[in-house]
Order: sequence, then C-alpha cells, then structure tokens
Amino acid sequence: MTSIFGPEGESIPCTVIEAGPCVVTQVKNAASDGYRAIQLSFGDKKEKHTNKPEVGHFKKANTTAKRTSVEFRDFRTEFDGKVDLGAEIRVQDVFVEGDWLDAVGTSKGKGFQGVVKRHGFAGVGEATHGQHNRLRAPGSIGNASFPARVMKGMRMAGRMGNDRVKVLNLRVIKIMPEQNLIIVSGSVPGAKNSTVILEK
Repeated sequence: MTSIFGPEGESIPCTVIEAGPCVVTQVKNAASDGYRAIQLSFGDKKEKHTNKPEVGHFKKANTTAKRTSVEFRDFRTEFDGKVDLGAEIRVQDVFVEGDWLDAVGTSKGKGFQGVVKRHGFAGVGEATHGQHNRLRAPGSIGNASFPARVMKGMRMAGRMGNDRVKVLNLRVIKIMPEQNLIIVSGSVPGAKNSTVILEK
C-alpha cells in the first residue's frame, strides 16, 4: 500500500495495481462449453517454460509466444459478445476514475495461529493467582456431560489466512494507462505481486 494526497490535501491510503493488458485467449459458447463466457489471460512467461497445450492454446488466439500467460480467468457476463478472440483489454477500457470496484484475491497465509490472533480473543485474564501460562489460552470449549462433545464451529486455534477474500467498494482514485496501472482506495487481499481480480 501507499498513500496519495487528494484535491483538498487529505491523505488517501491506496493500493497500486497493474491491471492488464489482458488477452482474450478463448471465447466460450453454450454449444461447445455449456455456457457463454470469455477467458482472459494475464502475465508473461517464456515459451521454453510453457507446455505444448498452452502454446497451442495461445496460437489459436493469435497471441505471440512472448505473451504466453500465467493466469487464466473466465468471465461470464462482463464482456460477453463484446470482444473477439485475441483482443487486448486494457485498464482504461473497463474502468474510469471515480468508479467503484471489488477486489478478489487470496489473503496472506499466516500458518497455525492461536485464538488471540486468529479470532481476537482476550485470553483468560490476569497473570496473578498462579496463572503463569494462561494469558493467551482459549478457555472452556465445551459443556458438561450433555452434550459431551465440542459443538461444530467452535472458534479454536488453527490455520489462518490463505483464503479467498473479496474486498467490496474500493474507489478508483487514478488510472495511468501508459503503465497499465490503477490506483484504488484502501487495501486489496494478498501479498505483493500476487494476482487479484477486479470486478466492476
């Protein structure tokens, strides 16, 4: 994340995203695929690192070998019937400054975490009265002899992060078409250089 200054001098926390150019690598239809959609690809990969099925897939779309992709995504409604195979979609073709969008990505993986970090528990309490190792403990997790089990959905320690997350209502602050950059207010899920999907 970074921050820029607004027209009235306020500091706006924002995220810079490289949005495209994306190439249409497949146009799907109901007859052959069972649904109507287009497939967008993003990113560069050397031809020697691309397997033969992918190379043939790109040749069908009339894309050059140097523009082989590393990501594929299907979009059913946004561009249906509006673009052709092999077309390039750039950030200025979809978004304008002032638009609102949603960002979908995979959140940062944080490994196995306790209940204090994972769920915001306060811990058992004070460090007095002999509780030398109970500060970040979860406390009681079940009932008495009935039902004699831990209920489903009990918040406990476990793997945290590395989940699909959608952040809603991010405002487009600025678009830089020369660099294919879009600046949105707020944060987006994932680490640096990770892939996100922008939905209008």
